Amino acid sequence: MKEMLKSVFRMDEDQAARRIGRKYFAVMDPDYYELETHIFFDDAFTKKSNAVNVYVKDLVESLEDAGNQVHETEIHLAPPKKFPTPYGGRLEWTLPGGTKLFVHLKDKTLIRHKKRWSQVMYMYYLLGHRLLEREIPVSRKERLAENTFILALDGDIDFKPGAVHLLVDLMRKNKNLGAACGRIHPIGSGLMVWYQKFEYAIGHWFQKATEHVIGCVLCSPGCFSLFRGKALLDKNVMAKYTTTATEPRHYVQYDQGEDRWLCTLLLQQGYRVEYSAASDALTHCPEQFGEFFTQRRRWVPSTMANIFDLLQDYKRTIRTNPDISYPYVGYQMMLMVGSILGPGTIFLMLIGAFNAAFRIPNFDCFLWNIVPVALFIFVCFFTESDTQLMVAQILSAGYALIMVAVVVALLMQIQDDGILAPSSLFLFLVAGSFVIAGILHPLEFDCLPHGLVYYITIPSMYLLLIIYSLMNLHVVSWGTREVVEEETPDKVVAVEIKEEQKNNGLLGFLNSKSGGKKEGSFELSFAGLFKLMCCTKPVEEKYELVQIASSLTDISKRLDSMERPSGSMLGEQRRFSSAAGLRMAESPFFQTIEEETVEEFEDKDSLHSEHPKIQQVEKRNYLVNPEWIDDPDLKDGQVDFLTGQELTFWREMMDKYLLPLMKDAKKEMKDTEELIELRNKSIFFFFMVNAVFVVAIFLLQNQKETIYITWPLGSTYNMTYSGGTLIYLQENSLHLEPIGVMFVGVFAIILSIQFICMLIHRFGTFSHILASTLIDFCSRDVEVVAKDMAFEKEGLAIIRTLQKLKKGQGEGKGRKSRTTVGDVARRKTIQALEERNQELHQRPANIETAFNLAFKELAQSPDKQDKLFRGEREARVTFQQLARRRSTLVDRRTSTMGERMRGSVGEEKWSQEPGGTSPINIKT
Repeated sequence: MKEMLKSVFRMDEDQAARRIGRKYFAVMDPDYYELETHIFFDDAFTKKSNAVNVYVKDLVESLEDAGNQVHETEIHLAPPKKFPTPYGGRLEWTLPGGTKLFVHLKDKTLIRHKKRWSQVMYMYYLLGHRLLEREIPVSRKERLAENTFILALDGDIDFKPGAVHLLVDLMRKNKNLGAACGRIHPIGSGLMVWYQKFEYAIGHWFQKATEHVIGCVLCSPGCFSLFRGKALLDKNVMAKYTTTATEPRHYVQYDQGEDRWLCTLLLQQGYRVEYSAASDALTHCPEQFGEFFTQRRRWVPSTMANIFDLLQDYKRTIRTNPDISYPYVGYQMMLMVGSILGPGTIFLMLIGAFNAAFRIPNFDCFLWNIVPVALFIFVCFFTESDTQLMVAQILSAGYALIMVAVVVALLMQIQDDGILAPSSLFLFLVAGSFVIAGILHPLEFDCLPHGLVYYITIPSMYLLLIIYSLMNLHVVSWGTREVVEEETPDKVVAVEIKEEQKNNGLLGFLNSKSGGKKEGSFELSFAGLFKLMCCTKPVEEKYELVQIASSLTDISKRLDSMERPSGSMLGEQRRFSSAAGLRMAESPFFQTIEEETVEEFEDKDSLHSEHPKIQQVEKRNYLVNPEWIDDPDLKDGQVDFLTGQELTFWREMMDKYLLPLMKDAKKEMKDTEELIELRNKSIFFFFMVNAVFVVAIFLLQNQKETIYITWPLGSTYNMTYSGGTLIYLQENSLHLEPIGVMFVGVFAIILSIQFICMLIHRFGTFSHILASTLIDFCSRDVEVVAKDMAFEKEGLAIIRTLQKLKKGQGEGKGRKSRTTVGDVARRKTIQALEERNQELHQRPANIETAFNLAFKELAQSPDKQDKLFRGEREARVTFQQLARRRSTLVDRRTSTMGERMRGSVGEEKWSQEPGGTSPINIKT
C-alpha cells in the first residue's frame, strides 16, 4: 500500500510543478493535467462495531510516512474531512501539491462489493455524475470525455509520473484509443518470483508486442492501465459492464477476469487497446506456490473464456473494429489451439524426455507419466484445495528434477543427431530469440537467467496448473488477499452441518459404523484421504455449546447497545464543520431519518423504566453520525455532508446497479450445480481432445519406420566396399511423425511472427522515447531555443527544485501559546500540553507556499543563485527569465484591479497564498 501512496505523492508533486509554472509564469506546458486520486476499499468496516477495519487504519497511518519518503522530509497533512455516504463513508485529504485524495469506504451491507462493482462505482461517479451531470454544453462534455482519463491501479503498484505521461501520449496520438497499458515488472523474492519475472518478460516482449503490432492488445491489466472516459461511456461498454452474472460462464468471464472482459467490450465496440513498453510499473507478485496457483486458477479460465467470446463473434468484431483483421483472428486461433493442446504436448514431451534421459522404452515411459497425472486428477476431484496444492507442489519438485536430467539428455541427443536435427534447430531458435529479445531490452536483460527456473517448471505450469484450473472451474472465489470473516455461532453451526454432509458423501462410509461423530485423543491423517483416531469419544455436546454461545452473543450485543454513552447524557452536541453540513443536518429529510431510527435503540425491558437516563443512547444514523466518524484512528477531522444532488445520484445508482445481492440458498445451490456441470463439460472436452492428440502422436512415434516424414537436413552416409572397385552409399535420414512435425511447425511459425513483431514494436518504442525527449543539437538555432524552450525544459526543472519541502516548513503558523518558556521548563505537564498544542495547530505542508518562499529568497540573494546554478549558465538565464516573467504578470494583474490595489503591488508579488486568485486563470 505504501508504494502506491508514494506514487500518488509523486504525481501530486509533478502536477504541482506544472500548475505553478502555468499559474505564476504562464509556461505553456503541453503535458499539463489536472489530477485527483480515488481509493476504494471494497470492505472497509468491521461487523461487530461498524468501525473501519485494520486496512483503512493502515492507510491513514502510512499516508504521512509515504509523503515523508517522497519529499525526503517530515511533512504534516491536515486530518481528513469525513463524509457519511449512502455506500458507507468517504475520507478526503488535500496533499501538499494541492490535489485531492478521496478514500471511499464501502460497507458491503449497503453496496455490492468485489472489484468489478467498485469499477462500476467509480466509472459512473466520475464520468456519469461528475462529468455528464454538469450544466455545460453537450459539445463541451464530449470534449471533456475525450480528454478525461482514468488510471486504474492496484493497491501495491509503484510507478513514476513519466510512465503515466507516456500512456497519455498514446491517447493524444490516437483518438480511437480506448485503453493503454504499460510494462508490468513483478517484484518480490523467491523461486516463484523468479519464474514470474521471466514469464512477464517474454509475455510482454513477444505476446503483447505482437498483439499491438498486428491487431490490438486483448488485456490491459487493471494494476496499471489508462482508460479514456469517452470509450468507457459507450452504452455497450459501461452499461454492459454492470451485467450481473446469471449463467455459469458469466461467473468465469465477468467476475474472474474483469479487466480482460472490459477490454473485450472495448474491442467489440471498435476501440483500440495498445501497449507501451517504455511505461514501467512495479507490482508485488505471489511469492508462495499456493498463492500463485490460486491466482492463475482465476486467470486461466477467464482468459480462455474472453478470447473464445471474441473469436466466437469475430465477423462482427472485424466489421466494427478496423484494427481487428482476419490474419489477427487466425493468429489468436492458433494460440487458442496451442493452449488447448498444451497439456497433451507437455505430456508427450515428458515421454520423450524419459526416453532420452533414462533409455526407457516408449510404452514404459507412457505408463510412468500417466500415473502421476492420474493421481493428481484424482486428488483434484476428491480433496480440498489445500491438499491439491500440496500434491501439486510435490509433483512440481519431482518434475523439476526430471527436467534437469532432460537437459543432459538433450545435449547428448544433439551430439548424436547433429546441430541440423529438428530438436537442435528448435532449441537454438527458441533460445536465440530469447537472448536477442533480452539484448534489445537492455534494462530487462537480467530477466534471462530466470529462464532456468522457467524451464524446469514447464511441466508444472503447463500441465499441473491447467489441470488444477479446470478441476476448480466451479470455484468462483478469488482465494487471494481475502479478509478472513469473523466467526459467529451461525457459521460454526454451518461448519458442523457441512462436516456432517461431507461424512455422508464419498469415503464417508469409513465413519458410518461409528454411530455418530467422534474425536480422538490421538489422531493421524494423510492429505485428508483417511484419518486414524485412537481413544475416541462422542462430541454431541458441541451443538449445545454452540446454542449457548449464540445466546450469550445476543445478550452481549443487547447490553452494549444499552450501556453505550449518549451525547445528551454527557451534555455535548456534535459540532459540524461547515454551514452546508449544518443545513443538511437540520433539514427535514435528516430529521425524518433520525426519528425513524429511534425505534432501533428503544428497549422495552424493565431496566429502561427504572433507569431512563442511563439507558439513553446516542441516535446513530449512517447518513448523519455513523459510528466510524468517531474513530480516533481517523484523526480529528472535519465532518461534512454530500450535496443533495450527489445523494440523489448515489441512491439512484445503487438502486439500479449496486444493491447487495440477496442471498438465496436455492439459487446458490443451482448456480453451484451449473458451475459443476460446466466444469465437467470443460474437463471432458479437454480430456478427449488431448487424449486423441496424445494417442495419435504416440502411435505414430512407434510406427516411425512405416509412417514418417524424411528430414532433409543433417543426413549421414554409410559407405560399404564390395570387392576392389564397387562402393555402396547408404543415406541415413531422420524420420519424423507427420502430426508432430505439423504441430512443431505451427509453433515455429507463431514464434517467428512474434519475433518479427517484437522488432517492429521495439522500433516504435524507440521512436516514442525519442519523440518525448528534448535534444538541443537536433533543434533549431540557439537563440530560438533559448526563447521558446527555456520555460518548458529548464523552467519546470527549476520549479521542481524550488518547491522541495523543507523540515519545519509550515510550523509556527498556529495559535500562540500563553505559557512562557520558563513555565514550560518548570512544569513537564505544561510542556507536554504545549507540544501537543503545537502539533495540533501545525500548518499542513504546501508545495506552492514552499515554492513562493524559496523563489523570493533566491531572487533576492545573488550569492544563493551562484551556489545553486554553479556552472549552469542556461539554468541561471532561465531563472532570470522566470523572475522577469513573474514580475510582468503581476504588474499586468495589478494594473487591472484599480487604483486601490496599486499600493500593494510590491507586496503582492511574493505574498500570494495558496488558494488565492492566480495571476492567469487558464482552464482546461
